[in-house]
Amino acid sequence: MNPSLERCLEDLEERIDPDEEDLLYQSWKAFIENQFQGDFFFPQRKRTSPPRVEWPLVSINSTLENFDNMVLQQYCLCSQQLEKTDGNLLSVRCNYGTSIIPLLFGVQPFIMEESAETLPISHPLNDLNAIKKLISQGVPDLKNGFGARVFAMGEYFKEIGKQFPKIGRYVHVYHPDLQGPMDICELVWGSQLFLDVVDHPEMVHDFLALVTETYAAFMRAWEQVYPFQPDGNVHWGMLHKGTIMLRDDSGTNFSQRMYENLILPYDQQLLNEFGGGAIHFCGKGDHFIALLGEMHGLHAIQLSQPHLNDMPKVYQHTVDRGIKLIGLDFSAVEQAIAAGIDFMGQVHSFEAG
Repeated sequence: MNPSLERCLEDLEERIDPDEEDLLYQSWKAFIENQFQGDFFFPQRKRTSPPRVEWPLVSINSTLENFDNMVLQQYCLCSQQLEKTDGNLLSVRCNYGTSIIPLLFGVQPFIMEESAETLPISHPLNDLNAIKKLISQGVPDLKNGFGARVFAMGEYFKEIGKQFPKIGRYVHVYHPDLQGPMDICELVWGSQLFLDVVDHPEMVHDFLALVTETYAAFMRAWEQVYPFQPDGNVHWGMLHKGTIMLRDDSGTNFSQRMYENLILPYDQQLLNEFGGGAIHFCGKGDHFIALLGEMHGLHAIQLSQPHLNDMPKVYQHTVDRGIKLIGLDFSAVEQAIAAGIDFMGQVHSFEAG
């Protein structure tokens, strides 16, 4: 660990107020356990704590090859939270982008120029023969691509937590961005997938089954580094019941019937195996929201663009069914309140004003 990083971590350690963080965690715990008294949940820290040293800025690209830079970039986010009355829990992750699982299958990474400040992604195959070969080979080596780095970075976070006890206790290390089965499938397969689901449906299902098995294997390996907590787990600083956060961005490109056939079974398999969790999607997903409302073990949904969705329909199949909406943009909350929507304490929001 370089001296500059150590000074920054010492600064963060000194600024973490255990009483404040315990109180904030308990408020989140009350929210997920349906003990929150109020219409919508808007937690905030009671005081700010500005940094006492200058935290150097590091580029995203520089974090991909350097563990100290990854640590600095992630814990800097926690430092920034303490400067505000931000009500999310302190959290970090092994931040290697959306292609952690796709790269296991041998696709090539795509890294933008440094000035773009964008996480890496990957080049898709768009090759049926290549997909057939992957299916025949089974679950790939979990250390391929960024895999080995993810696990090593997780171990480094653990070492930091031992060296800095308050960081170890109050900064949650949440699971890396493994996406969801269909998102992974699209990233590996490419845009040809949207024709092949009609022309080669059995092959698509075979690959989705392999992707799901690979996801589960990777998550079980991650759980050996950071065991899931039985009373709720943090993602993006938000506490939810269950363990995993699945991503269904690709689902917005499919009809409700195709979503039910191609996405829901594999998501459900993972929720079943890992004790439930949450689902995120970007874009318009109100056409499949009724399906999500019926899933077993789905405790929370995080949608990033409420303005693209029929929100009364979303509330009907989430809030009304006891499924929490977390991280809902405050403008959507204001519109719902004006329309007389009763959130019944099932909605978390942030960043008013």
